[in-house]
Amino acid sequence: MKKQDFYYDLPERLIAQTPPERRDLSKLMILHRHSGEVEHKIFYELPDLLEPGDCLILNDSRVLPARLYGVKDGTNSIVEFLLLTQKGTDTWEVLTGPGKKAKIGSRFTFGDGTLKAEIIDIVKDGNRIAKFEFEGNFFSILEKIGEMPLPHYIKQKLQNKDSYQTVYAKEPGSVAAPTAGLHFTREILDKLQNKGVKIGFVTLHVGLGTFRPVKADDITQHEMHSEHYSLPESTAKLIEETKRQNKRIIAVGTTSCRTLEAIATEHGKIIPCDGWTDIFIYPGYQFKVIDGMITNFHLPESTLIMLVSAFAGLDNVMRAYNIAIENEYRFYSFGDAMLII
Repeated sequence: MKKQDFYYDLPERLIAQTPPERRDLSKLMILHRHSGEVEHKIFYELPDLLEPGDCLILNDSRVLPARLYGVKDGTNSIVEFLLLTQKGTDTWEVLTGPGKKAKIGSRFTFGDGTLKAEIIDIVKDGNRIAKFEFEGNFFSILEKIGEMPLPHYIKQKLQNKDSYQTVYAKEPGSVAAPTAGLHFTREILDKLQNKGVKIGFVTLHVGLGTFRPVKADDITQHEMHSEHYSLPESTAKLIEETKRQNKRIIAVGTTSCRTLEAIATEHGKIIPCDGWTDIFIYPGYQFKVIDGMITNFHLPESTLIMLVSAFAGLDNVMRAYNIAIENEYRFYSFGDAMLII
């Protein structure tokens, strides 16, 4: 398939710049993937749309305030660090800008001096390996001096860091939020459980690949970045029980979907495990686990819209996106949601 097959024209005014005042007041489009039928709801109606015995799988990864601004020792040069992947207790793969100021042996000081770093290696794609020096807890320091690494299309500064976290975020490690989960509130989660909807968690730490555009015209030539995932025994048992009862597994977000499908592809079934995945899902893929998906509206020609099109059908998705534009839905990270069943 060609990259241009996944293009649509989005008016800039529909790119959500800020989160809604209340998470669950986002619009919710329902796309029936077998018929292509579309319905319009509000996200707080989600408990009415699911059935007892259905199982939601949510990604509990927590976004790191992974953008740091440091001063190169011995100069007044400001260099930006974006933490990508933790390589050790005090060592991270980072994206630096400008890169020419972050040569091997260069040292940097951040914030009030509670965090320092030295570049110890340069790896593929020009990313750096940085060894940090600090006292206390690294993640606590990040919370104080780091900034949320918002996508490039969000121009407004984030007023509240928590608005770019899901209410169930737990395991630190992502550089971008699993945005389908941003619509959930504690109240909705309680209503779902009271109705008999099961809730399980996986962890997939969203990496730089989220921001990486597809450059190849032939999408099969695109290479995904690897991301770390884990799935606990409790979630594996929940999925097994749901399948045994012929109920639906509904992935909340493309990250949860990729985790489940990657595990099933590698092991033939869902088992408790952790590892790395670079699974790329596009039309033609045969889904092994999920029966439904909650997702946001994604960028044109992105790997995310390709995954959604694999599940719901390219024609259905493109028609639904055009309907969303006609109905003034908000798009991307802070935008509205879609339930595909």
